[in-house]
Amino acid sequence: MMKKPLAILALGVLPTFAWAAGGHSGGHEAPAHGMPGHDMSTMSAVDSAIGRPGDPTKVTRTVEITMDDSMRFTPSEIPVKAGETIRFFVKNAGKIPHEMVIGTMADLKAHAAEMQKMSGMKHAEPNMITLAAGKVGGLVWTFDKPGTVDFACLVPGHREAGMVGKVTVS
Repeated sequence: MMKKPLAILALGVLPTFAWAAGGHSGGHEAPAHGMPGHDMSTMSAVDSAIGRPGDPTKVTRTVEITMDDSMRFTPSEIPVKAGETIRFFVKNAGKIPHEMVIGTMADLKAHAAEMQKMSGMKHAEPNMITLAAGKVGGLVWTFDKPGTVDFACLVPGHREAGMVGKVTVS
């Protein structure tokens, strides 16, 4: 009898810590699952331009990011060194869902347009995390090359309202 309440408690608490060294907590389903409009062949090109999924055992530092209903990320500018593996500890301090998606601005805009056309679109990629209100999670990313890497919330209207940021890789 005591095992059932413990299991319910565990299932209720685990989503709160939606660590996503690869995935999305409750947002989108993998494009490989047949979502129209997704071209997985571009993902490899995107990965090389923006870095690659990081190995959680090789994290060089953790950067805390807060998302909120003012449609902002705090901080919105993050300096890193080429080769660093960053664990982004992301908190949704708002009352509505938000997400953090790492990519080139062109790819972020294209994906945002897809999301507007297909409400309820689901995907799970290592460069993004979606969090419900009040939830926390994380993703791990390695920044290979010097340059600028963008991130944005692709919930329809959020990027357009200014929910964007930049990682400057030196």
